[in-house]
Amino acid sequence: MRFEGKTVVVTGASSGLGYIIARDFAKEGATVIAVARRAERLEKLVEDTAGMVGSVLPYVGDLSKKENAEGMIDFAVEKTGKLDVLVNNAGVMDEFKPIGEMSDELWDWVMAVNLHGPVIAMRKAVNVMLEQESGGNIVNIASIGGVCGARAGAAYTASKHALVGVTKNTAFMYAHRGIRCNVLCPGGIETEVMESQTDISEFGVSRVMGGLDTAIPAGKPEDITPSVFFVASDDAKFTNGSVIVIDGGVSCN
Repeated sequence: MRFEGKTVVVTGASSGLGYIIARDFAKEGATVIAVARRAERLEKLVEDTAGMVGSVLPYVGDLSKKENAEGMIDFAVEKTGKLDVLVNNAGVMDEFKPIGEMSDELWDWVMAVNLHGPVIAMRKAVNVMLEQESGGNIVNIASIGGVCGARAGAAYTASKHALVGVTKNTAFMYAHRGIRCNVLCPGGIETEVMESQTDISEFGVSRVMGGLDTAIPAGKPEDITPSVFFVASDDAKFTNGSVIVIDGGVSCN
């Protein structure tokens, strides 16, 4: 049980990768604060993890709102007295809109969820970790869109590049205080996120898919979680500020 007795906050925990991350942290013994907008999905997660060594405490909130990004950290400390790991997983896509087709509303929404929410949560988490003097770990989930510019629209790409930058800065600034911060950059993963894309740019998606090796299948959430647990564990005590690409080789194309 690598995380027995640990307190872990996981955002975007109602489905897809976040659901599996939260479930498996509980399996590894952690008390998991599972954060998402859909209460019924979080209740299902609680049911699915009943009887595990760890447990799941649901926190219903929209991470685009400052009060929720900060409130989930307060909730974790209130319920368990500490915070050991923050996993910023919640994210939205941008309909593959290139800069010429992007609206103000789309830009603001993508930035609010993919960047502002995680940054606010990180700020709160870092100060809790500094105060408790036991260090801690922050794991940000970005995308291969954060290491190249060709696999999503302009807003999504910008948000993930920025998250990579914030990760590196945080890792450097607090390395001497026992706080590590790493970012994972998955490729295409089989989740529900594409179902929310209802106004996809034909031009944008044609450019994104152009030249892509479609023989490489999409990954599954279970392909990503081992890396999450590695960087969050003591096994990775010298891994800090790392950008870990997990895409089956797509970005080599």
